[in-house]
Amino acid sequence: MPLISIITAVRRPIPDYLRQAAAGVTAQRLPPGWELEWLVQEDGDAPAARDLCPGALYEANGAQLGTGTTRNFALSRARGELVAVLDYDDVLLPDGLATLIPAFDEHPGIGWTIGQADDLIDGRRVPYPLAYPCGLVPAGTIGRLYEETGLCQAACAGLVAPTDLIRAFGGWGALPRAQDVALFIALSEVFDGYQEPSVTWLYRKHPDQSTHPTKPDTWGRHQDRFIRHRLNAIRIGNLLPPTTARTHPQPL
Repeated sequence: MPLISIITAVRRPIPDYLRQAAAGVTAQRLPPGWELEWLVQEDGDAPAARDLCPGALYEANGAQLGTGTTRNFALSRARGELVAVLDYDDVLLPDGLATLIPAFDEHPGIGWTIGQADDLIDGRRVPYPLAYPCGLVPAGTIGRLYEETGLCQAACAGLVAPTDLIRAFGGWGALPRAQDVALFIALSEVFDGYQEPSVTWLYRKHPDQSTHPTKPDTWGRHQDRFIRHRLNAIRIGNLLPPTTARTHPQPL
């Protein structure tokens, strides 16, 4: 029976947010025959999340190791053929995974799919406009948008991808804030993907999140340079499919 593994990294979670995430996982209506496992991995030396995520396969690091390492530890436990990312403060809508999973059968060869998200701000849902069309997203699209804007234009906190591909790309990067961006931009440079137009999850914005605009981003330029170097390495390192047009690396 096919299985999808939901990966959630937590550190000093706000209890109500994690409970809402847990309720969203419990409410999932999966495609016929599918099952899910929810892997919660807690970072930090004072774990406190076990009782907030009923039904999860929970482990604690026992030390502060960072979000990337925490997600990778959960990835090492994943048994599913697909992995779905869920931050502890976000919410999957009941048909979220059921909407995304079929994309891999309907579009053979894609390496990822993401559902549209509404921002969740003070309990209100606010639509978020995309910078690219929904549907099939050709390999390289997200990388070019990143080069133009310095931002990941896809909501990669809602990524669903084959487990083996995430492992082949090294899992989540050793970066302080942009671990998911580094992984996703590399993956989307090599593989076409599918952007689902339906809203499948809610992206919560709140002052305590590590990526909130009010938080200082001391390492932003280092992360940006890392992501751009990786993009260039993929383009010149014979990692692209033979049919993909190669572009000359841009100076950094």
